[in-house]
Amino acid sequence: MKQNVQKVLRVIAISLLLTLTAVSVKAQSAFVELQLAGQYQTAVFAEGATEIAAYDENTGRLFSVNAFTASVDVIDINDPSNPSFLFTINLTSYGAGANSVSVYNGVVAAAVENDVKQLNGKIVFFDTDGTYLNEVEVGALPDMVTFTPNGQLLLVANEGEPDDDYLVDPVGSVSIIDVSGGIASLGPDDVTTLDFSAYNSAVLDPSIKINGPGATVAQDLEPEYIAVSQNSKVAWVTIQDNNAMAIINLVGKEIVDLVGLGYKDHSLPGNGLDASDKADDIDIRNWPVKGLYQPDAIAFLKTPGGGFLVTANEGDSRDYDGFSEEERIKDVVLDSLVFPNYTDLQNEDSIGRLKIISTLGDTDNDGEYEELYTYGARSFSVWDVNGNLVYDSGDELEQFTAALYPDNFNASNDNQDLKNRSDDKGPEPEAITTGSILKAPYMFLGLERIGGVAIYDMANPAAPVMVDYDNTRDFTFEPELDPTGDYGPEGLLFIPGNKSPNGRNLLVASNEVSGSIAIYYTDYQCSNGKVAVCYEGTSYCLPVSIAEALVSLGAVPGACGEGRFGQFLDEEALSYGISVYPNPASDYVNIVLNNLTAGEWTVQLFDLTGRAIQQSTVVLTEGQTMQTVHIGVQHLPEGTYICKATSLLGESLHSRIIITR
Repeated sequence: MKQNVQKVLRVIAISLLLTLTAVSVKAQSAFVELQLAGQYQTAVFAEGATEIAAYDENTGRLFSVNAFTASVDVIDINDPSNPSFLFTINLTSYGAGANSVSVYNGVVAAAVENDVKQLNGKIVFFDTDGTYLNEVEVGALPDMVTFTPNGQLLLVANEGEPDDDYLVDPVGSVSIIDVSGGIASLGPDDVTTLDFSAYNSAVLDPSIKINGPGATVAQDLEPEYIAVSQNSKVAWVTIQDNNAMAIINLVGKEIVDLVGLGYKDHSLPGNGLDASDKADDIDIRNWPVKGLYQPDAIAFLKTPGGGFLVTANEGDSRDYDGFSEEERIKDVVLDSLVFPNYTDLQNEDSIGRLKIISTLGDTDNDGEYEELYTYGARSFSVWDVNGNLVYDSGDELEQFTAALYPDNFNASNDNQDLKNRSDDKGPEPEAITTGSILKAPYMFLGLERIGGVAIYDMANPAAPVMVDYDNTRDFTFEPELDPTGDYGPEGLLFIPGNKSPNGRNLLVASNEVSGSIAIYYTDYQCSNGKVAVCYEGTSYCLPVSIAEALVSLGAVPGACGEGRFGQFLDEEALSYGISVYPNPASDYVNIVLNNLTAGEWTVQLFDLTGRAIQQSTVVLTEGQTMQTVHIGVQHLPEGTYICKATSLLGESLHSRIIITR
């Protein structure tokens, strides 16, 4: 019952959002919806027991990073509704544990940090049964690893974080491992590690934040996440702390650009934020604050014209014993000429509690702040391949979650407290990935704090549209006691139907706080290019155009009950001709004329003796692809009937109808 109520609420919230933004979602998105297929639970709370997952299509296994046990857990998802633990790959003998994992063609690559985090880490290779294959050294703190789409290279983002005293700060880097010659023969010569030393004396984009005490640019930059082009020739690396993106030519194995991502102006319409964890009311509005985008995850969005990049703009601060950049607006001195209302701004009920970056904003170095910069953008963004902003979601995520969860808005992932994260980074979009559904591009976004996953229709990258959102957390429980809720999505993995264990598109959400993995179906696709609908208790697997027509008559996306499909419409008739549904029928039938010649058509219903029982006339206009004729049959006895469509040109088509009750 709880899930049904939540489903209704999320549909209402999404409908409200679409109404407010005046965006029309294309009809096929009606068949794109997150449906929880199964969950995997470790029963380990707030220890990072399920952080990042990778999938092997040959075995149907997930490989999940478990920070709690310093291992990679191997999980069988051949039945997505019942994922089961198989075994663990223990990594303690190789270092302090894995931060990331990637799989390609039966090879598992785990990014393992050094026991001393500031020293070089390694990539350790295994087969899918957990047998050790090889290892190579990479940079300090390998935080993300991914194979290129062609499997020839393995890319590693080496974050290079300083120690807590900020006395040792290794350079951030990106390692490119050439695995084309096989894993067994890998050695140091196959590893190219790129750092940013060439930028130490360069003039950088001013929006690239460099503020580590005594650090060079190369030391200060901390690569976070990697996206790769479909042709495996270009990589884009988010450098989260520094609000930057690096572009790497994988053919030449060189960094070709370091791009500053700019600032988000929260004083502009549509860019509001709720900035206080003390005020009682939700108050999403404009403030004189700028946000650094500081994206965590990044993904490549393949489009017919090439591609774009999508980022989850989580934000991140530096808060070490030896150096902290965090301050609250109430605790700094504001320039009264720039902020004549500084007393109101520093009130805890407005933006006084909002955390800002202390090293930015004192533009004339007089100890007073003329500008205010906060962490993250509380949004996702679309960028072109050169790092230019194409779209930002503004305050949509906070507006949406405020409407959906008015009593728990901006709660964190370990409490249910209203507005708990408003003074920090809000919902913290962290995880992002993309996938193709029904030959159209979609994006999936995970919100680390409030939780849940959203799907966006990306047919127009300059105007994405949210089509669904699902959150399994139960706000009536304390998070640690919630038996089935997922908290803190850290990583998302899209598994296309042609690689999934059951032929359906899957989304795997790794939730690090709840120590759980949620496996979703992303849509109602039932075969190539067809979707399932439930109509009057019978399931149909239909092309989208026919399914849309049936939904307009009251059908519901998705199969009925257990998902067993009844009569299929004839494929040949669907491409050109006539088709009938529901079939068998009881009270009425819909006769669909599909892609026929323009002009007048006579539609007749005959019994098996050849007697004409009913007749209708329709006119198809030029370019019209479909016309539906509705005929009542409740007065006819059970049996088999023939439907015939005839044009004035003499064209004739027919289909069989079964009436039963």
